[in-house]
Amino acid sequence: MMKEHLYRWRNKQLREHTAVIDGEIAPTMVLKNATYLNVYLKKWLTGHIWIYDDRIVYVGDLLPKKTKRTEIVDCTNQYLVPGYIEAHAHPFQLYNPHSLAEYASKTGTTTLVNDNLMLLLLLRKKKAFSLLDDMQSLPVSMFWWARFDSQSALRDEEEFLNDEDVLDWLEHEAVIQGGELTNWPEILHEDDRGLYWMQETKRMRKVVEGHFPGASEKTLTKMKLLGTDGDHESINAEEVYNRVKLGYYAGLRYSSIRPDLPALLEGLKEYDGSFFDYLFYTTDGSTPSFHEQGVIDCCIDIAIKAGVPIEDAYSMATINPAQYFSLGNRLGSIAPGRVAHINFLEAKDKPTPTAVLAKGEWINFDGYAFQNRTPNIQWKKYGLGKMKIDWSFRSDDLFISSPLGMDMVNDVIMKPYPVKSESQTKQLPTDHDIAYVMLVDREGNWRISSFLKGFTTEIGGLVSSYSNTGDIILIGKNKDDMHKAFERMKELGGAIVVVQDGEIIYELPLPLQGVMTDLSMDELMEKEKELKELLINNGYQFNDPIYTLLFLSSTHLPYIRITPKGLMDVKKKEILFPSVMR
Repeated sequence: MMKEHLYRWRNKQLREHTAVIDGEIAPTMVLKNATYLNVYLKKWLTGHIWIYDDRIVYVGDLLPKKTKRTEIVDCTNQYLVPGYIEAHAHPFQLYNPHSLAEYASKTGTTTLVNDNLMLLLLLRKKKAFSLLDDMQSLPVSMFWWARFDSQSALRDEEEFLNDEDVLDWLEHEAVIQGGELTNWPEILHEDDRGLYWMQETKRMRKVVEGHFPGASEKTLTKMKLLGTDGDHESINAEEVYNRVKLGYYAGLRYSSIRPDLPALLEGLKEYDGSFFDYLFYTTDGSTPSFHEQGVIDCCIDIAIKAGVPIEDAYSMATINPAQYFSLGNRLGSIAPGRVAHINFLEAKDKPTPTAVLAKGEWINFDGYAFQNRTPNIQWKKYGLGKMKIDWSFRSDDLFISSPLGMDMVNDVIMKPYPVKSESQTKQLPTDHDIAYVMLVDREGNWRISSFLKGFTTEIGGLVSSYSNTGDIILIGKNKDDMHKAFERMKELGGAIVVVQDGEIIYELPLPLQGVMTDLSMDELMEKEKELKELLINNGYQFNDPIYTLLFLSSTHLPYIRITPKGLMDVKKKEILFPSVMR
């Protein structure tokens, strides 16, 4: 079958599509007697759906005259809805874009809009664009956004966030938005470069995604004036309502770190007005095991159970995000001209499908359309091989000294505390929850160390090449264990490794540049649960340690962070204790 050519259909294909309507060419598939949701009328209609290759070409009362080699499917007693859209994915949370897309498609999420941050950090632009293009051959639709900041304080940010590179990303056809604006305070006040990138995004008729947790109405208004179109950071129903009132699209989040959706929907019952058309769902980069309950299908289920009208609950997963991204002519509905992403349900109120069509192909639950296309994806082709670390720790590298430590308020928020008498011995006592913490350049050029309160009472050494910046994190009570964990991570070419009393008690290899695994989602979920249980049993006080590792160096969260430039006061953007060259 001739599939969509990268980002649009060619003239020859378009002529074939209309020839199907004229009866000159047989459709490749007909879905007979289909009760389907028309998202424009917000009604369930009955008709026949013709598909040619990867595109819906007809929806109505007629059946085709030619059906030679046409797959005919009787849809009696089924309910058909458009494929679901994950409008804000971070496809690098230990999993990779391919494994996340494969897993998501099995429960009906057939379009993902993805963060490009790790591609910026890890790949050259040419390799990254090759990956974007090749992913169009997958049965799902994969789109991306273009970051305007690193979400940390990098020593060499200009190397990958400059006018030429950002504009090249924005111009790529797979990139459909700019943002998310984790650096919005700078843009609001003095960052004219970021503002320029926003305006270029608008010039290209693409949307700008905000990141405005707790923002006031005045701030939201000013960011709207500067060009922002949507925001997914509402933490209560009032914030959702205020965003819609000001003309924003509002993403409702149900994620491992912020499972807000039920409370948001409950709170919205207090507000009059018809605002569902401007809402969409996101799981916002949840850690792997959170997805055991599904992806966007579980969000729809929550909405239906919260009393959202069924038609609106599905529209929030389909046509709403499609319209937000100006992709309504291709995605988000069962209508002529749209990509053939269709979910088959046993009941209107059961959004997890019993069968899925993606680009006109059946996604069966053994991973058919993925495994047959790319059974062994060649990650090295894109520069995503094992980390090559050709340096080792010196004796003075594990000398850890800092006047300030980081005290965990929750999984991701940390406040400073004064360090009084932390010893420089190899072993910290296990009668308290203070551990050594270090961030080290993956090239071995610099390091910054401090103390971390709340992560563990027992763990000797944990090393993670998975982090927001792609640098290496060391945490632990025992410097020998930390060193051994580092050496094992180095042998594996990237990993999360835990060492206790000189013994390796856990390892998760991350062979894709030390940030992602090549395991399936099902295998990864079990490994993540094992790590979480291990850490909680050894004094981790919260629920999502993967997010702690990711956001240790993220400067979009309060109050203190350990970054490549040093220990940073996030609010003041001041380096309190600089990193040192090795």
